[in-house]
Amino acid sequence: MKKDKERNVFEEELVKAVREDFEKRREDKRALERQWTLDLNYLSGNQYCEIAPTGEVEEEDEEFFWQNRNVYNHIAPILETRISKLSRLRPSMSVRAAGSEDKDVKAAKISSDVLNATASRVGLDEVIAKATLWSESLGTAFYKVLWNGGGGRKLGDVDGKAVSEGDVDVFAVSPYEIFPDSLMREDLSSVKSLIHARAMNVGDIESIYGVRVEGEDVDVFSLEKSVRGVGANKISSTTVPDSAIVIERYERPSKAFPNGRVVTVAGDKLLSVSELPYLNGVDGKRDLPFVMQRSVASPGAFFGISVVERLIPLQRAYNAVKNRKHEFLNRVSVGVLTVEDGSVDVDALTDEGLRPGKVIVYRQGATPPREMAAQSVPLDFSYEEERLVNEFITVSGVSEISRNSTIPTNVTSGTALQILVEQDETRLYSTAEDVKKAIKEVGRQIIRLFKQFASGTRMMKIAGDGKKVEIFYFDSSDLTSDDVVFDTENELSFTPAKKRSDVMELISTGLLSDEDGKMSLRTKAKVLEIMGYGSLSGAQDITELHREKAAAENLGFASKEIFAEEFDDHKTHIIEHTRFLLSEEAEKHPSAKKNALEHLREHKAFLKSDAFGASENAERSEI
Repeated sequence: MKKDKERNVFEEELVKAVREDFEKRREDKRALERQWTLDLNYLSGNQYCEIAPTGEVEEEDEEFFWQNRNVYNHIAPILETRISKLSRLRPSMSVRAAGSEDKDVKAAKISSDVLNATASRVGLDEVIAKATLWSESLGTAFYKVLWNGGGGRKLGDVDGKAVSEGDVDVFAVSPYEIFPDSLMREDLSSVKSLIHARAMNVGDIESIYGVRVEGEDVDVFSLEKSVRGVGANKISSTTVPDSAIVIERYERPSKAFPNGRVVTVAGDKLLSVSELPYLNGVDGKRDLPFVMQRSVASPGAFFGISVVERLIPLQRAYNAVKNRKHEFLNRVSVGVLTVEDGSVDVDALTDEGLRPGKVIVYRQGATPPREMAAQSVPLDFSYEEERLVNEFITVSGVSEISRNSTIPTNVTSGTALQILVEQDETRLYSTAEDVKKAIKEVGRQIIRLFKQFASGTRMMKIAGDGKKVEIFYFDSSDLTSDDVVFDTENELSFTPAKKRSDVMELISTGLLSDEDGKMSLRTKAKVLEIMGYGSLSGAQDITELHREKAAAENLGFASKEIFAEEFDDHKTHIIEHTRFLLSEEAEKHPSAKKNALEHLREHKAFLKSDAFGASENAERSEI
């Protein structure tokens, strides 16, 4: 009874400490969240709002009822263009071998296959697209990489419960849900603790944690019970009913907690307490299951800066200029009447205006109504509008070439146009590098989670050469390297059209031809695949099939004898088996080396027999 009471006191104090810590971090971050709310308002077209002295986002009042308040949204197309350019960053990832031995190369190949198969299975491209939308809109986004024990293939039932082999899950997380221990941390690696808070349905909380909490209406952005402020209702009408705020506080390893700690709280209930569950850090250390991606890094700040935030002053000025210009045009086209007091029925004239054929009756002896002298639209409006358009280009890094698909009138040289395109890509280089850095880290964490949890032999499928589905087997001991690299490094500017142009140039120079000036079947298949006509390349190259067969035989030598077959490409097999015999793997397994040597002799005998038969046929033909 005493132990239960002590445990209850401990849980109450822990819940109170976590909630107080969360409230403090939320208060510190409130100004940032108001700026993000303003950014989303402007992005969605609600551009007559501002952050009021109260700290809330509120709609601006009209100064005059007749003023135009139209919105000429340049922010949305600029952001769409930036996201479209960054969407090219979906490179094929591979894992670099830890050494030069065959076993290291094979382990790296298995790790690469596991990584790409998992990326396809969890829809990593879609997750990256969501995260990029958050980072470009608000400046920062996060990936959460978790191990789902209920994922993967079903292995059977134990006590009526399904048992699965487990799988990796990757989620895009908005910056609204992340609370670092200090906003002055410059990156995720310097954070000592991190809170991930989100609204979750109370039914889901009970099914996951087995704890029932009270439900309420929670806004998913502000994570508050009710939306505050007038302007907030414009954008933050994302209130979910019957929900609670789940607070997960992740603490890095420390002297008090050598393996770190995760405390999960909802309402006034403690859901769980555990050590950091994943060995996802460098050298097998426990670390936070998060990866950060920023649009533009801000010195001395944790969260990045969005291009939207920089464009808001320009958008306000542009809306004002366009609306004042249209008001001036309305005065010129409709006209402004001057009327002597008491000379006409002003109400009728106001309601109907000066329609064609209208008869105006005015008091005898009075001055008839007349229009004020019309003036032309001042050129200052046009100058200012043009200047603001150019400033949009300067601030956003998106030129009219990318945004409007138009070439500047003063550019007539192809070389000059190419320079402009390269400059356009250069403005996005820093953002693109941050996206690639985040994708690499996500890939590393995926491999580390499989290394930790993939017990036993697992099977995966991956698309191989010629779009053929390949099945491979692995276990955690095969994942010896997590050095993720990209197969290409210039995806931002290497468009499909540029890629095809470069391939045609290589063909014309003869660099893809052999000594006889001909292109091999394998090279042709690769060229067709690069140019987007992979279906025309036919079946998988037969030489590659022989290499794969020889590689499979190298793996099988450790367990059994394997005999050479007549239809083998003996030259290819001899090369692959010789490579295996020269490796450290063959030295460690004498039986595998013995079987490989015997197998190699059979290939050489076949090759000698074929050569002898060919020369004998030649002699007979001469006779």
